[in-house]
Amino acid sequence: MFQHNTPRTPAFFAFLEMSEVIFHAIVRSVRSKHNNALMALGLTIFQAVMFVAIFFAMFEILGVKGAAIRGDFLIYVMTGVFLFLTHTKAVSAVAGAEGPSSPMMQHAPMNTIVAIVSAALGSLYLQTLALVIILFGYHVAFTPVVIEDPVSAYGMMLIAWFSGACIGLVFLIMKPWAPSVVGIFSTIYQRANMIASGKMFLANTLPTSMLVMFDWNPLFHCIDQVRGYTFKNYNPHFSNWEYALTVALVLLVIGMMGEFYTRRKVSLSWSARR
Repeated sequence: MFQHNTPRTPAFFAFLEMSEVIFHAIVRSVRSKHNNALMALGLTIFQAVMFVAIFFAMFEILGVKGAAIRGDFLIYVMTGVFLFLTHTKAVSAVAGAEGPSSPMMQHAPMNTIVAIVSAALGSLYLQTLALVIILFGYHVAFTPVVIEDPVSAYGMMLIAWFSGACIGLVFLIMKPWAPSVVGIFSTIYQRANMIASGKMFLANTLPTSMLVMFDWNPLFHCIDQVRGYTFKNYNPHFSNWEYALTVALVLLVIGMMGEFYTRRKVSLSWSARR
């Protein structure tokens, strides 16, 4: 008799409403990189081009260009650089997403899940758009780009992005408890991937003693696999994308459990005490 019945929104319309909130949060996330959205994209493209140019020049100076792989050497460099940037950008974007004590969480439709998803998708959007523009420019201005299996190759990029987002989620849930320590570990992980990602060499050419130093890294497996899907003459034997996806899913479960616990415990006074 005195029971208050709250009308429930059908699941489909609730999904559409949440998708709209995520879309606006993604736009806000992308625009936060720069006041001008085109400038944000331009900076992303410039960073990718600079990374490719630096590694291309380094290979030229070291004289190992011909020993890398049979095929377009610049595409070989791009496969490593694009996945590395996609992974590290996802880590930093999710790790820097707004937490439960952010002022944005005071707005009713907004919550931490929306903030995390929008940060991750905003990062993927910028990297994918930069990838398409750079490859198109290289294809038109220099030489035709030939990718053996483009769908699977982009799938490896998605796994690299997903694993980076899951690692960033773990950093995000630990940040309220130890912000300084988490910031240091996040920076160390992203800098260590400059070498540990394996973008400068092929897994098939590594001896077993060196292979064990890299095969723990999901990004290493993604980069080696994407080269197998990109080049007809390369068949990766010492990596598999299933490992990278499994690690990402495990970290996702840990991150979601930690996010739920932290969201209930965090308070505005934490930032004052730390």
